[in-house]
Amino acid sequence: MSSTGLNDQSALLQVLAGISGMQKELARMHQRLDAMEERNSRIDSHSMMISSPVSRPLPISRHGSHRNLEGQYVGGSPDRATFALPPHIASLSSANPQPAPLLAKKPDLGLWCVVPAGGAGTRLWPLSRESYPKFLLDLTGSGRTLIQSTWDRLLPLAGSSQLMVVTGGAHVDPVMGQLPDLEEANVFAEPSPKESMAAIGLAAAVLKRRDPDAVLGSFAADHIISGRDAFESAVTEAVAVAKAGYLVTIGIAPSHPSTGFGYIKLGESLHQPDAPNARKVTEFKEKPDARTASAYLSTGNYRWNGGMFVVKAAVLMDLLKGTVPALHDGLEKIADAWDTPARQSVLHEIWPTLDKIAIDHAVAEPAARSGKVAVVPATFGWDDVGDFSSLADLLPAEKGEARILGDPNMVITEGQAGGLVIPAGGRPIACLGVDDVVVVDTQHVLLVTTRARAQDVKKMVARVKARKWTHLT
Repeated sequence: MSSTGLNDQSALLQVLAGISGMQKELARMHQRLDAMEERNSRIDSHSMMISSPVSRPLPISRHGSHRNLEGQYVGGSPDRATFALPPHIASLSSANPQPAPLLAKKPDLGLWCVVPAGGAGTRLWPLSRESYPKFLLDLTGSGRTLIQSTWDRLLPLAGSSQLMVVTGGAHVDPVMGQLPDLEEANVFAEPSPKESMAAIGLAAAVLKRRDPDAVLGSFAADHIISGRDAFESAVTEAVAVAKAGYLVTIGIAPSHPSTGFGYIKLGESLHQPDAPNARKVTEFKEKPDARTASAYLSTGNYRWNGGMFVVKAAVLMDLLKGTVPALHDGLEKIADAWDTPARQSVLHEIWPTLDKIAIDHAVAEPAARSGKVAVVPATFGWDDVGDFSSLADLLPAEKGEARILGDPNMVITEGQAGGLVIPAGGRPIACLGVDDVVVVDTQHVLLVTTRARAQDVKKMVARVKARKWTHLT
């Protein structure tokens, strides 16, 4: 390649890096504005309740009580989950727990929201663990955990009675402790992890029996989204397109040429009046290398695949029947028994035999090839908090200073640029002249790495397991 070509590519990468930095700052600003708006909304809602009975929130499932982490019901306000952090991160949060938002009117979108809440707890280890994945943590200092923030985001779209969570059996109690308004009939406990298709497919198969015309939206429990109005607008358009028979995904505007996400190639407009931004999906692209990712961004025709899907429950199961019939048949058998006394016996008989496959590979990619997948390009900020480097970008800090998650009074730095310090173990931490370092202190183990190596943390988990240090995983 000529020197001119190299200079042009270098200039392009610098421009993209600058745009990425600006978009990250905008995302952080959106989060702060959302938090302020939500606090004001709560104050307004409480004031309206005093003056107008019409403005009362939707009914609460468990009046006057909720579960703690041990699964015990305790007294108190049902819209404010009170729970203790697990011992290994007992000193993590310095923020006061915040209540869920109140609804002034019942949602009328006709959407059922399915929240897959799983994970092995490896990417943010030792903060997250297999027994306590990141969706149970407050990673932004907002006073709400990731799954609680997901609940808050979806509540105006579906209402508490149409919010469903699919999670591991070991996580049912902490999930219900953190979401006291979640109806027990809407909790789906997986006997073992089976990837996203089995989790979402189980909810779809059961929902199809409860409501044959139901439209469901799948939204992960551990993602961070900023820009509430933009999110609600995108989901509303997606529901309209799903009612027309499409499998719909929401495309995230890429902030930089990431090699960690899959991409969606945009096709022609659907010309649907109630979804003016909707377009057909030409194809899904696997995680690219850096040069390919930069090429994608330069065209303007690609979006990140954030794993959000909106579709009729019956349409999803029909698509699955044509691509992975054994998985479809197994889920249908489980759904037949779900609301009967035979649920557990059928579940434990069939679940271990189900295919372990992601929804993208099971239905989205094959359906896109036959023109059955649409995308709503979105403008809201999004992050899957995939490692400690991503987490650092979400936290506020003075320029050149380390970002701190937890009590800042427990951290002393001198001559340190960037980095992330998490004093979750209750001990003071002092950092001198170590740039872009990541320090995660918990009760039983200390992790020290760099932001550049944050993606490799799961390798340490593998080593810990090899040594049989089971109390650390």
